[in-house]
Amino acid sequence: MALIYRLEPLTHIYDALHHFWENPRTERRVAFLVFLIFMGALLGILLNRQGLLPAPLAELAPTNYFHAINLAFTLILGLEIMGLIMSLSISLSRSLGKQFEILTLILLRNAFKELSHLPEPVAIGSNFTPLIHIGLAATGALAIFICLGFYYRMRLYQHYIKSPEQRMRYVLSKKLMGLALFSIFMGIGVRDCWLFLTTGQEQHFFETIYTVLLFSDVALVLIAQHFMPSFHAVFRNSGFVIGTLMMRLSLSTTAPWDVAVSVFAALFVLTLAWATTCFAPEAMKGPAGSRNRTGADTRPSAS
Repeated sequence: MALIYRLEPLTHIYDALHHFWENPRTERRVAFLVFLIFMGALLGILLNRQGLLPAPLAELAPTNYFHAINLAFTLILGLEIMGLIMSLSISLSRSLGKQFEILTLILLRNAFKELSHLPEPVAIGSNFTPLIHIGLAATGALAIFICLGFYYRMRLYQHYIKSPEQRMRYVLSKKLMGLALFSIFMGIGVRDCWLFLTTGQEQHFFETIYTVLLFSDVALVLIAQHFMPSFHAVFRNSGFVIGTLMMRLSLSTTAPWDVAVSVFAALFVLTLAWATTCFAPEAMKGPAGSRNRTGADTRPSAS
């Protein structure tokens, strides 16, 4: 693991990015920027509807005002994914919770996307399909939010790594992974923006970045196994990856199965967290070799 110490200067870049991103001043400025983009999108749609935009911009700008809402929630979702990358150095369980926070925002974003299928002014008429999809997405987001509430109430930290040096190496490894993910995130974002501006075709940014995150989760489990080789730790971390796998597969399915798979993934992770907390590592060692309080050997005799 000497290579980790050689790459330690790179982790300082991650620390600087993490400090900048978590700064309250940065959060306020980013929130204000999202608001300005939302208002600018509304203005652009208005100008496009009036035929006042140049031809190249008119081809890119939509004519439905609800697309501005979708853009705003897309930006918020992107910011949450950045927050997820910045949280990798904290803990695997906290990172998993952050991913399910993002899933709730994805479902809410899907609900707002359904608004773009409605006419202006809004009128349901006899087509209840968008309304049903909005209700399902909102209900699924609420169910996952409730699961997250119970998830965060649990004692999620098991303290598998006892050695301070090993713990430091583990954190350095996760910071290097976070820095790599940050570079990939920015690269995919710039590429997709360029392709959208040049071709006008909507890019599947979140599907791509979530696929990358899936492989990063597997890599984190393999890294964690080096520092936490016990059965309890491997089972817990691998189970968390299964939960995120189901969560990301739900993004590629159609309604109502996307909501069903998302809620099932949240319930699975909640149950896994409860089981691994209730049955601590000490409880999984089995009765073999254990002794009672008097010091007598409690193993069964050969007879």
